Amino acid sequence: MRPQPTPSPAPFAARPVPTGDPGGHDRGAATDAAINGQPARTTIAVWDPFVRIFHWMLATAVAAALTTGLLLPATWTRLHIAAGTLAAALVAARIVWGFLGPHFARFATFVGGPATVLRYTRELIGRRAGRHLGHNPLGGAMIVALLALLIAITATGTAALGGVLKAGPLAFATSYAAGSAAREIHGLLAYALLALIALHVAGVLFESRRTREDLVGAMIHGRKRGMPGAGSARSAQARPVLAAGIVAAILAGSTLVSAALSQRPAAGVPTAPLDPAYAEECGACHIPYHPSLAPAAVWTALMNGLSDHFGEDASLDPATTRAMRDYLVANAAEAYDTRAANVFRRRAADDPLRLTATPFWRRRHAEIPAAVFASPPVGGEGNCAACHADAATGRFAPAAITIPKETTS
Repeated sequence: MRPQPTPSPAPFAARPVPTGDPGGHDRGAATDAAINGQPARTTIAVWDPFVRIFHWMLATAVAAALTTGLLLPATWTRLHIAAGTLAAALVAARIVWGFLGPHFARFATFVGGPATVLRYTRELIGRRAGRHLGHNPLGGAMIVALLALLIAITATGTAALGGVLKAGPLAFATSYAAGSAAREIHGLLAYALLALIALHVAGVLFESRRTREDLVGAMIHGRKRGMPGAGSARSAQARPVLAAGIVAAILAGSTLVSAALSQRPAAGVPTAPLDPAYAEECGACHIPYHPSLAPAAVWTALMNGLSDHFGEDASLDPATTRAMRDYLVANAAEAYDTRAANVFRRRAADDPLRLTATPFWRRRHAEIPAAVFASPPVGGEGNCAACHADAATGRFAPAAITIPKETTS
């Protein structure tokens, strides 16, 4: 019986990634062979299904949030908040998966210190950088930066929602001034995110060209060209049940806490209904404006000048006038912290008594055609209730805006 020849090992046989090079980094001649060599190539699984689904869902959520936040009018606020909430949930899940996912999904395989990133950058500039099956050090730094930036955007967006719109879990404890500052930072961070996204896309295109590998396709099907000494990430390395449990606990806990905090009364928001006498007397001629829409000095001047109320005689008996004046002054803009109360404190120097002459009103309504105000459903610039369903409460939330169609018939 003749001895059987020993079979030679298959090229690029799957082996565990060496511990000394956790990112699957192949250097020197082996790298050149993997990139430029002619032997038959194998592909190995690198990006697991969660990483791929996360990547494209996050891209969609961020695109929706940026579009609704930077390009579309305030009436899209609800979609903006929904997109931001989804992005935050995805980030939380990705952080958990970065510790409990398979080999290439773990932060330990691609997150390095500044020295590692600097060394790789120098190698890249000197055309000595090797190929990585997972993220290279620059790509890892970009992922960390994107995740950190998205966390900061979520935090500032929540604070802005609570302080400016008096909604969400922080509305009970955030002032309008703090919310306005958070909104400014939120906007700056959004532009920073756009810059990072541009760098990320440029990096992917550059690396795809440098390594002659379709990195976009790899994030769809999950496979990349193999290299000597690197094997596929074994599914047994992941702990999906534990990860799913932690993510579920985080999302459930944050939802319950957010819902509970959102039920608390918002700071500085009117809660009492309009005074019946005021609503009846003023509502006989026009909508009864909420007292928080003008400072005390304006209400005092208006009530003291009812005999010439914008060209009309709106005089009332002294007792009624005094009672209404006391009510309006006590509930004027200074008594509340809503956005409307804050922005309408600044009056036009040449027409301080008219709400529609204020700088904020003019700026916010500048793009609305005159035909809308002239249409029967509106009937004039002063009819706030025609477009703002919550005008009587003094809230003026973006989600409560419905602008009638332009028609004069």
